[in-house]
Amino acid sequence: MQAGFYEADITPTLGMEAPGYYEKVYTTQIHDPLKVRAAVFDDDSDRAALVGVDTCALQSARAIARARAAIEARCGIKADHIMVAASHTHSGGPLFGLRPEEVADAPALLKDLVLKHSTVADPIYCDWVVQQICTAVCEADRRKEGASLCVGSGFEDQVAFNRRFRMTNGRSYTHPGKGNPDIVEPAGPTDPEVGVVAAWSAGGALLGCVVNFACHGTTFGGAVSADWIYYLDETIKGAMGRDAGVVFLNGACGDVTQVDNQSLRQPEFGERWSRFVGARVAAEAIKVMVSAERGELKPIAAATKMLALKRRGPNNARMERAREIVDQGLRSGETSSTEWTFAKELVVLEYLLTKEPEVSVEVQAIQVGPVVFLANPAEYFCQLGRDIKQASPFPFTYVVELANGCVGYTPTEKAFSASGGGYETVLTSYSNLEITAGTKIAQASIELAKSLEPGATLEGPTVQPAPGLASGVWDYGVLGPDV
Repeated sequence: MQAGFYEADITPTLGMEAPGYYEKVYTTQIHDPLKVRAAVFDDDSDRAALVGVDTCALQSARAIARARAAIEARCGIKADHIMVAASHTHSGGPLFGLRPEEVADAPALLKDLVLKHSTVADPIYCDWVVQQICTAVCEADRRKEGASLCVGSGFEDQVAFNRRFRMTNGRSYTHPGKGNPDIVEPAGPTDPEVGVVAAWSAGGALLGCVVNFACHGTTFGGAVSADWIYYLDETIKGAMGRDAGVVFLNGACGDVTQVDNQSLRQPEFGERWSRFVGARVAAEAIKVMVSAERGELKPIAAATKMLALKRRGPNNARMERAREIVDQGLRSGETSSTEWTFAKELVVLEYLLTKEPEVSVEVQAIQVGPVVFLANPAEYFCQLGRDIKQASPFPFTYVVELANGCVGYTPTEKAFSASGGGYETVLTSYSNLEITAGTKIAQASIELAKSLEPGATLEGPTVQPAPGLASGVWDYGVLGPDV
C-alpha cells in the first residue's frame, strides 16, 4: 500500500468575519495558522482521500463539488472517493454563511438582515480554500510512498461532555449553567472513542495519521485558531516527528462540547483548556499508533447515497410575530437580544424556504480495510453517531460530521418531544431540517456500511503454547520459594 499527507494554509486575514455565531464577529488577531490537512491512501487498485479543514463549517456542497471535480481532473482520484470535513473550530475564517450573490434578488429587508446582521461567507476566501483543498489532496497523492498502515481506537472520557440536560421541569436545556440545582441528568451521551488510522514509512517513521473524535472546537476564542485541534497536531508531531501529517475528522458532536456543566471548576475555556483537550486526545492517538499491528489495510472503497430532506418552517402566527420583533429592533437599534436574534433567523429562513424547500444531503462511506468512515453534512447529535457505530458491520466505524457541506444541527427525534428542547431544536436559517432527518441519515449510513465488505484486521505474530508440567518448563521459573 501507499500513503501520502500534505497541509495547505488557509489562515484568514485580520478583519475578516469569523463564523460560528448568529451575529457579526470579526478577527482581530491570529493565534495559530489554519490548515487544510489531507491524507491519501492507495491499495494499488483504488485511492481515497480524507481531508480535514480548519473551519467552523463548509460553505456549501457546491463548493466541495468544485474541489472534488478539480482533484479528479488533476490527479485522477474519483470525486466520490474524496471526503472533506470541517473541524468545527469556532475561530476560523469566513467559509460559512450566505454569500452576497445568494441574496442579490432578495427584498431590501432580507438583504439588510443577511449582510449587516448575519455571518456572510467571503467569496474570495471561499474560492481560495477550494483551491487549497485541491492542492492539499493532489500534493498528498504526489508525495505518497510505500507504507504500512494500522488502525485502532483509544478511550478519552475527561474532555468532552454533553451540553444538554434534563431539568426538574421536565424540559431539556442547553448549557443550563454550572452546578444548576435543577439539573436531573444529561439529555444525551458522549462518545469517548478516539479513532486512528496511521501510516508508517518503510524505515519506521510516521508518515501521518487520521484522528476521529467527537467534541466541539469551542475551547478558544478571541483569535484565529484551529482550537484544540492545534494542540492535537502539535502533540502528535512533538512525539512522533514534525514531518508527520495529522488529519482531524470531527465525530458526531452536535450536542457535545468541552464544558462540564455538572462541575463547579472554572469554565473550560482559553489556551490552557485548549491544550488540555488537544493533548489528551493526542495522547490516546499516540498510544493507539504505537500499539496497533502494522500491515496492509485493504481494500480501499467508497459509496455514496443522496437524500432529499425537507426543511421545516414556522406557522403563520409565529412568523408574523417574528417580523414584528425584527421591525421593532431595527427601529430602536436594539438588535442584540436573544429574542431579536432568533426572530431575525426566522425571517431569513422564510426566504430560504422559498428558494430551497428541500435540501440534498450526501451521506458517504470511505473504507480503508477494516475501518469505515461514515460522513454526513450535519452538526450531528452524538446519540445518532453511536447508533450508527452499533449497527455497522465493520470492526472500526468512525462517524464524521459536517462533511461535504453543511445542513445545520440535526438532533434526535426525542429532542423534539415534549421533554426535549435546547437551542439546537429551534428553527433558524442554519438549523431547519425535518424532524426525522437525523434518523434518515443514520439509516443511510448503516446501509452504506453494510454494502461494503470489511477487510481483515491485522494480528501480530504468535507462538506455540508452552508445554505442560509433564514436558518441563523454564528451569529458572520452577525455583523457589526461599523462606
